[in-house]
Amino acid sequence: MRPTEKYDQNGISGERVISNGFCMPSLIMKKRDGGKLTRNEIEYFIRQVVKGHVQEGQLGAMLMAMFIRSLDNEETTNLTRAMTHSGDVLRWPDEWKGSVVDKHSTGGVGDKVSLVLAPALAACGVKVPMVSGRGLGHTGGTLDKLESIPGFNVSLSHEAMLQVMKNVGCCIVGQTSNLVPADKILYATRDVTSTTENIGLITSSIISKKVAESLDALVLDVKIGKGAFLKDEQSARELATRMVKAGNGSGVKTVALLTDMDSPLGHMVGNALEVAESIHCLHGDGPQDLTDLVIRLGGQLLFKAGHASGLQEAYNIINGTLHNGTAIAKFAAMMKAQGVKADLADRLCEKGVDVFEILPRAKHSTQIKSEMSGYVHDIDAMKCAVVTGKLGAGRTKAGEAISFGVGLHLSTHVGKHVEKDTTWMTVYHNEEKLPDMFVSMLEDALNVRPEPVKTAHKGTRVVDVIT
Repeated sequence: MRPTEKYDQNGISGERVISNGFCMPSLIMKKRDGGKLTRNEIEYFIRQVVKGHVQEGQLGAMLMAMFIRSLDNEETTNLTRAMTHSGDVLRWPDEWKGSVVDKHSTGGVGDKVSLVLAPALAACGVKVPMVSGRGLGHTGGTLDKLESIPGFNVSLSHEAMLQVMKNVGCCIVGQTSNLVPADKILYATRDVTSTTENIGLITSSIISKKVAESLDALVLDVKIGKGAFLKDEQSARELATRMVKAGNGSGVKTVALLTDMDSPLGHMVGNALEVAESIHCLHGDGPQDLTDLVIRLGGQLLFKAGHASGLQEAYNIINGTLHNGTAIAKFAAMMKAQGVKADLADRLCEKGVDVFEILPRAKHSTQIKSEMSGYVHDIDAMKCAVVTGKLGAGRTKAGEAISFGVGLHLSTHVGKHVEKDTTWMTVYHNEEKLPDMFVSMLEDALNVRPEPVKTAHKGTRVVDVIT
């Protein structure tokens, strides 16, 4: 029997469970009234959640109290730690100490950075246990993109991950069932109680999963703009700062890059299309904005982990792997280690091969033409994402099937000149005719003006670095 106590509040009497001097109604009341939860109180709350001792109404009430009253930096760090240790924590050989790194992105349109960055980092001699997610929304997540490669297995046990890391240096997998189980429970309730958009809760959800990977260094790609979760720089900066503090406070060297996501990253949007573009980038032939972001994110990790004496040296090392064949070789090795047949992996990574002989592509295509001549000032990432999602590249609920072969291929980008009636985008779709509504939305996504663009990303999408 668990100890209980009687209570009488506002004329309502009852009995509540107590443990180590804590009980859920008292903790909810404390946070509801603007109090600060201690480390012991937060740890108790998370333990009770995972054990199933917190009623559904109590969990919703606590999350709403946290949402309304917010969590300060100390509470956020303590919640992150408690969630990290709510389940398994990945362990690595002692000789890897100082060399285990990873990256997290808040998500964007055409964001295929992980597919390039993990093998490029492995080619630099560090270890990358990249635990990624699926997409829920307009486009697929990293795992969905990889599953467009025939045979690619993203469901690996810790033992299998360890073997792939030993042999290859990197793997990209889904979250195991007992890695940060508290986050699964909390997120399911946050989703149905409209408490998802809270800086402290977002921070603890993201950072706890990365700390559970037992990382030495972590880089965060916090995106801003039309195609991002966070539309304004102030909110993105606040989240980035909070995550960096929580990461560092949990013993992981953490840095964040604020990056522009007003327009799609690279030229491809859609699962198999983004794999194709990633392969081009791994051969040193990727679009400038994607390549630059891979180099800057990877360089920060190499520098933080002590594998370069300065950032410029780190950038040069990462860039070298994209041009000397070592990064694409690691990608091929990772595919083989995660279930792709060897001959298929080798063929997919052969320079100059038509990857769509292997990767799926939709049955039909439609060209979108510019309605006027001039300079491209904007390509609305969200409009591109909405159309891609409606074509089947994303999902509206967990577990829903997606279409790997649909998507967009942009043949221009911000700052470039286009001529009237020339194709600036090709849409790949499974319906015989692309709906007029989609055509109209994509035509509206392109903003062309007579005057040149003065600040076309200034050669990079990185807005700032938060340390």
